[in-house]
Amino acid sequence: MNVDLGIWAKLNRLVIVLLGVAGVLAIALKYFPLIKQNEKFRQRILQLENQIQKEEEIGKQAKASIVSLRDSKVIERLAREKLGYAKAGETVFRFEAPLTNNFNRR
Repeated sequence: MNVDLGIWAKLNRLVIVLLGVAGVLAIALKYFPLIKQNEKFRQRILQLENQIQKEEEIGKQAKASIVSLRDSKVIERLAREKLGYAKAGETVFRFEAPLTNNFNRR
């Protein structure tokens, strides 16, 4: 048996739909700041992972240089190049970069 309540039935449905929409909006507004915060954290994680990769590469290069310094020939070459050392009887030639004038000629 269907009883027609007229406008009241339509208003009840409208109120129920509006309450549902209001509930969904309330939940969305509550979690929106958390979603933004989560996005910021993910970006920070990506930055830190990139930094970790760079630091690991620097660590690999440092480890390789340490391993190479165990060779006496490498140490000798570095002493010759950076400190200007030479063996007995050798002559060391040092070349300097030419000086340039930075005057504007007109």
